[in-house]
Amino acid sequence: MRKFLSVVKHEYKKIVLKWSFLLATLLFPLLAAAFAVVPALIFSIKGEATRIIVADQTGKIASRVRENLSSEKMAVKASEAQKDALKNLNASQEEQMKRSAEQMGVSFNFVEYVADGKSVEQLKRELNTKITEKEIDAYLIVPANYESSDAKFEFFSRKAGDFVANSSLEKAINSAVRSQRLADADISEDKLKDLSRNVDLSVKKVSEEGDEKDDEGSFAAGVIIGLMIYITLLIYGQQIMSAVVEEKETRIAEILFSSAKPFELMMGKLVGVGLAGLTQLAIWVVSALVLVGVGIAQMSAAGINITIPDITALTIIYFFIFFLLGFFIYATIYALIGSMVTNVQEGGQFAMFPVFILIIGFYLSFAVIRDPNSNVSFWVSIAPFFAPIVMPVRILAETPPFWQIALAILLNSLAIAGLVWLAARVYRVGMLMYGKRATIPEVWKWIRQS
Repeated sequence: MRKFLSVVKHEYKKIVLKWSFLLATLLFPLLAAAFAVVPALIFSIKGEATRIIVADQTGKIASRVRENLSSEKMAVKASEAQKDALKNLNASQEEQMKRSAEQMGVSFNFVEYVADGKSVEQLKRELNTKITEKEIDAYLIVPANYESSDAKFEFFSRKAGDFVANSSLEKAINSAVRSQRLADADISEDKLKDLSRNVDLSVKKVSEEGDEKDDEGSFAAGVIIGLMIYITLLIYGQQIMSAVVEEKETRIAEILFSSAKPFELMMGKLVGVGLAGLTQLAIWVVSALVLVGVGIAQMSAAGINITIPDITALTIIYFFIFFLLGFFIYATIYALIGSMVTNVQEGGQFAMFPVFILIIGFYLSFAVIRDPNSNVSFWVSIAPFFAPIVMPVRILAETPPFWQIALAILLNSLAIAGLVWLAARVYRVGMLMYGKRATIPEVWKWIRQS
């Protein structure tokens, strides 16, 4: 036991006291906060107001465009965009970037210009001259047949790459033309808006006890939990394999085997690295809870109410239990691979198999989030290899009966026992084998040896 604890202590300190571990552990929460704050800060940097001329020979669209781009209207749209972004947390990156841009808004300074009686070519010549002489920054030509389906609005700007301004202007034009079409058809715009307004759908979860609660944040939280476990298992599993291969290449294993049993060395390595991973994960979880708490407090102060899933102390305990189960399952597999190969490159080829299983488990989490009580959710949440990722997500979505959680822990513990037994038999022989990769018949022979 003393030698085992010495190995655990050595492996733990070897990882935790590295500057790379400290840097990754401390910087990860800061980077996560930066990814949330920096884009907002960048988009909040407002450039100079765009000086624009709206060349409207019809005299009907320009005033409506100005109204839609007024500071009051832009403020209302920014508020609506912020609420939509919070309601749809799983939107694509492009959509979220556009929403963030809309929240800052853009400013336009409209320059007076008389377009009556001038042809489109004359308008372009005069207005291009104004741009080159820096009297204006952009101009918009409203076609005379604005109500037609083949009408072509033309926008020219020396800041054509300003996608925020372009998007805002396009929406303002569409809204202006729609309003004018309604006015031409003698249809009340306010009445039409009232009739076509969206319904407010409140999604609530009904538990088996009949209790109602909000479920808006379950999807995002479940994805984050599954992704966090997936990344951590992948990182530390690869680290176990690299450490085993390094000891094998440098022949340190021969010296270590003379002072401790192979089983003690392997288990000490697994436990030491596992405790290091648990330390890092605990810091990340605490940091995430703090960041979420601060974000919710700021949003509440701004009058924005959002709901988050119930995360109890028991939920966090389950989270760490299944992380440990997953770590020992996959770390043992990686240790087994490391003892069979001769270098890291060969190990990388075989490492694709546990990675593939991890990816399948992560994607199965989406099915569990959609229906936590389905037969598929039950079986994948208790199955070895998948349960360490899927069960925490299922617990967060809707806590299953305790017997199912206990069954998942039991089955995965038995899987760990079997894998450790298998890996120990391969490890004691494979670590002393050099020069070539072990074949399947050779590995089978090692396993059968008493």
